[in-house]
Amino acid sequence: MDLPGPRWKKGKDGKDFSALAAANPLSAIVAELKASFIISKPVATLSGPGGGAIVGVEPEQAMILNRATFGHTIENAAAQKHWFQLSPEEVFYLCHVLNCIRVESQDRMEMSDKQLWDHFRSMSESFPEMYKAYSHLRLKNWVVRSGLQYGADFVSYRHHPALVHSEFAVVVVPEGAAFGNRCGRLEVWSDLLCALRASGSVAKTLLVLTISSSSCELSSPDCLEQLVVHERTITRWIPQQCREQRSEPSRDEANREELISKKESVGFNHWGVILGFSILSSLLVYKLKFRQ
Repeated sequence: MDLPGPRWKKGKDGKDFSALAAANPLSAIVAELKASFIISKPVATLSGPGGGAIVGVEPEQAMILNRATFGHTIENAAAQKHWFQLSPEEVFYLCHVLNCIRVESQDRMEMSDKQLWDHFRSMSESFPEMYKAYSHLRLKNWVVRSGLQYGADFVSYRHHPALVHSEFAVVVVPEGAAFGNRCGRLEVWSDLLCALRASGSVAKTLLVLTISSSSCELSSPDCLEQLVVHERTITRWIPQQCREQRSEPSRDEANREELISKKESVGFNHWGVILGFSILSSLLVYKLKFRQ
């Protein structure tokens, strides 16, 4: 069954934003963000328990950060800087992968990648697999946002959410001894069906990312290289749609029916000639008898 394509939003002129997105690829926007931030390296300060960090940037940098779809804007009219709330996955990605921000604790102490990893792990036990899934999609130039309101871990967009609707509802499934008792997700059919129905009801395809590892310790960000991501898209099989598709004959079936129709037409014409000849013969015999 074919997967549905992206659902582009439309502008005031009625045209969708697909051309605009093609002219401004997300990879180029992220590269521009890295080039802008790597010089000044804005400082992000860790927020409270369960949160990520807050970063303040200049107006020009705020525009790039918004175009690259990192964080959510915090409204503050009196502030000279623009402030963004970043999720834990976004903070670690900007710091560890793009290396374009610095992160400080609430005590104003700069944190290394290892300290930041330990901090987020202490806040959420599932941070390693969630971050691996997030970075896996981000490195493929997908925009990744929280999927909490859709009953998923993440939702992924082909481009900026202002241009296109989210395409996938992402559920992360850890697999391996290193993840402990977190490995039981979607093992029960009812859980899978619930996730499938929830994603289908909001016009999204369910994407299951299985994060597996044979043996690695999650105590260091070095483990990320050993974690393997398996992608699986799951869709519902709808018999009604299949019957509707079968109601339209294929090209071979259409050719076969046309050939049969021609044969029937030739056969009908053949019997028509015989019948006409028989009638003419009968009339000729009758005429000869009448003359005698």
